[in-house]
Amino acid sequence: MSPAANDENPTQPEAAAPDAEVEETTATDAEPQAAGTEPEAAEAPAAETAQHDEAAKPEETAKPDEAAKPDETAKPDEAAKPARRKTAASTATEVKPARSTTRSSTRTTKAPAKKKAKPASTEVKVDLPAAIFEAKVNVPLIHQVVVAQQAAARQGTAATKSRGDVRGGGRKPYRQKGTGRARQGSVRAPQFAGGGVVHGPVPRSYAQKTPKKMKVAALRGALSDRARHGLVQVVGGFIDGETPKTADAVAVLTAVTGLAPGTARVLVVADSSDQVTWRSLRNATGVHLIDPGQLNTYDVLTNDRVVFTSAAFESFVTRSGQQEER
Repeated sequence: MSPAANDENPTQPEAAAPDAEVEETTATDAEPQAAGTEPEAAEAPAAETAQHDEAAKPEETAKPDEAAKPDETAKPDEAAKPARRKTAASTATEVKPARSTTRSSTRTTKAPAKKKAKPASTEVKVDLPAAIFEAKVNVPLIHQVVVAQQAAARQGTAATKSRGDVRGGGRKPYRQKGTGRARQGSVRAPQFAGGGVVHGPVPRSYAQKTPKKMKVAALRGALSDRARHGLVQVVGGFIDGETPKTADAVAVLTAVTGLAPGTARVLVVADSSDQVTWRSLRNATGVHLIDPGQLNTYDVLTNDRVVFTSAAFESFVTRSGQQEER
């Protein structure tokens, strides 16, 4: 063999030796890999089984009640509406006591208002004279006196202009003959526009003469009719003191008559010298004030009730007695 071959042969086992070492190293490396792959393979099935168990748990542990209620999860708005209403009601109930407490606190700071006591009736029990309040009621006489009173109240100032009062019309509008029209002497004649009025009203007095005895008899008849029905009353007074007070006077009048203010017409007879009563009741609704000397049949009939003050009643009775003596 040639030395070159010898040189090559010894080199071959040397080259093979590293290969063997490589194979050994790979074998040794493969053993731990295989050993390492075995626990991974063992852990993989365990993880898969755990995942399979976790996926199976919701199905196994699912409650039939929760599964049977799809409406609650499907419609959250409907479930929320009652809750909102409840919360609104609860807030409203919580706010109300707070307001009431604040109001009560503000009220406590102010001085408590004293309630005004209802005025006691100041009606005076008097004996109505039979000559005045128990007279015979003559309806035709009362009617005649009332008509005369209303006629006397008329102003009688209505007036119109006749053809002699209208300005202009002094010239004859056209000639007497030859026109074919009716003869005319003035354009202020009643048949022309702007002319005078024929038989128009003129200022006059509508007063009727009525004897005093007829007036007295009619007034007594009207008062007797009201007294028979219990509509004539006498009070001691309307105001205590010298300060006019409409509310107090109306309260007394309501207590006496038993009627609400403004529901009926009341004729209050008071002396003109009693300025406290006049100032207190002159603006009251449904109240008509009159002096005893001016008491008349028309006012008695047009009002539902007649209320005298004690002073006015005495004055009226005295005046009526003096008239009888005459």
